[in-house]
Amino acid sequence: MHNINALKELLQEPKEVMITTHHKPDADALGSSLGLAGYLKKKGHRVTVITPSDYPSFLNWMQGNDDVIVYSQKNDALVQRIIAESQVIFCLDFNNLSRINEMGEYIRHAKGTKVLVDHHLQPEDFADLDYANTSAAATAEIVYDMIKAMGDGDLIDAGIGEALYAGIMTDTGSFRHPSTSKNVHLIIADLLQIGVRTSDVHRLIYDSSSELRLRFLGYALKDKLVVLNEYKTAYISITADELKTYDSKTGDTEGLVNYALSIEGIVFAALIIDRKEAVKMSFRSVGDFSANEFARAHFNGGGHKNAAGGMSLDTLEATVAKFESLLPQYKELLQQATDNN
Repeated sequence: MHNINALKELLQEPKEVMITTHHKPDADALGSSLGLAGYLKKKGHRVTVITPSDYPSFLNWMQGNDDVIVYSQKNDALVQRIIAESQVIFCLDFNNLSRINEMGEYIRHAKGTKVLVDHHLQPEDFADLDYANTSAAATAEIVYDMIKAMGDGDLIDAGIGEALYAGIMTDTGSFRHPSTSKNVHLIIADLLQIGVRTSDVHRLIYDSSSELRLRFLGYALKDKLVVLNEYKTAYISITADELKTYDSKTGDTEGLVNYALSIEGIVFAALIIDRKEAVKMSFRSVGDFSANEFARAHFNGGGHKNAAGGMSLDTLEATVAKFESLLPQYKELLQQATDNN
C-alpha cells in the first residue's frame, strides 16, 4: 500500500475526479464510492461516479445516488469523454479491469492517475497508487481509514457515514463474519457518534423486499436447494425462465447463497444462475476451505477466501454437472473445514 501522503499530494488541489466500482454494485461497492465522492466534493473536487451496470433499488437512498451515471451503450461516448478528461480515477471494490466490462479498457488507456482502493485477493497490476488491504472487512472500511489518515475525519457527516456504514454492515454479514475486527467496531462507534442511523440503514437494505422476491426466495429454498451431505456442500441453481417467472430484478438474488451455507454441517455453498449471457456463480465457505481458490481454479473467478464469484460460458446444466463433478477431489479439504468449526 502506498503511503497516504502520496494521495494527499495528489488531491492537494481541486481536480476532475471519477469514481467507479464493479459490475452489479452491492452496498460496499456503491457505499464506498458515494462515501468517497461526498468527501472529495467537500474538498472542492469535481467528482463523477459511474457504475458499469445498474444496481439494486434498495441502495438508491444513499446520499449522492441521484448523480450516479449508469453506463450503457447509449451513453458510451459521454462515459469515454469523462474518463479521458479525469485527472484522477478511483477504482473501488474491484481489482481487475474485467470487472467493469467495456469501461475497463477505457480506464486502462486513460491518462489520469489511477487509484485502487480494494480488499480482494490477487489484484491486476494497473493502478498508479494502490490502497488495497486484503485484511479489511470492506472497501468502505478502507475509505473511512483513508479519510481519517488524511486528517479529514471531521468532514465525514451522517450522509457520508451512512453510505460507508452500509458497505461495512453488508460485507461483514451484519458483523458476524470473521472479518469483523476491532477496527470495524471502532469505526461504527465513530459513525454512531456523528448521527448515522444504523437501524434505518439496516431496514432500508434488508426490509425492502417485494412480494414476488419473497415468493421467489421460498421457491428457491423449497424446490431448488440441493444438499450433498457427503461433501458438506449445498447449492441452488436458477434458470433464466425462473428469473422471468418471478420478475427478478437486480439484487433479488443477493444473499440467497447464504441460506445454503446456513445449513448445519455445510461448509461450502454455491448459487448458480443462468443470466443468458453467461452462467454467474456465487461461492461461500467457512473455515479453511477457500471459495476463492475454487473459483479461480475452475470458474474464471475469485474474491475473498470465504466469499467469491465465478462464471461459466457452458449451459446451466453443464455448469451444475461440472460443479458436482469437482467435489470428490475436494472431499478431504471439505471434511477438514468441517472439523475446524
